[in-house]
Amino acid sequence: MRFQQLGEQLAYVAKCRIEMASLYKRLHADADSTRVKMILEYFRQQQLTVAEKLESYIEDAPSKLLDTWYNDIVFEDFIARCEQTSLTANMSEEDVLNLHLDLENRLIGLLEKTANSSVSSDVKGALDDLVRVEKIQQQRLVHSSIRMDDL
Repeated sequence: MRFQQLGEQLAYVAKCRIEMASLYKRLHADADSTRVKMILEYFRQQQLTVAEKLESYIEDAPSKLLDTWYNDIVFEDFIARCEQTSLTANMSEEDVLNLHLDLENRLIGLLEKTANSSVSSDVKGALDDLVRVEKIQQQRLVHSSIRMDDL
């Protein structure tokens, strides 16, 4: 997928978050373990929250930022990846966490690539801030997942 404007890309990332939530819901229905189901539900809710916050960010961001054009930003069909991803019914908590981190890192990588391609320091700064927030949320999510192991 090729992105031309930043607003288009951010809307796609929000849509990807919703697709991740759908993936986790589908995996939840297939999972055998109660603990895995609990983690999948936690991840699902978290993705919906992040998508909502990103959509809110898009609504509030200045049009100057969202209208920024890019010529070289290409990204995989992330939605197809989510639709085609499956795990076995006996998936482990580690399998789910590894899948989640892989998907998260792909989206964060897209934002980092865009930030590095930005000419405007304002746009680069905004994207760097967004990447920083995403990474902090990812760390918190991993820590929360690890704490679930302690239960």
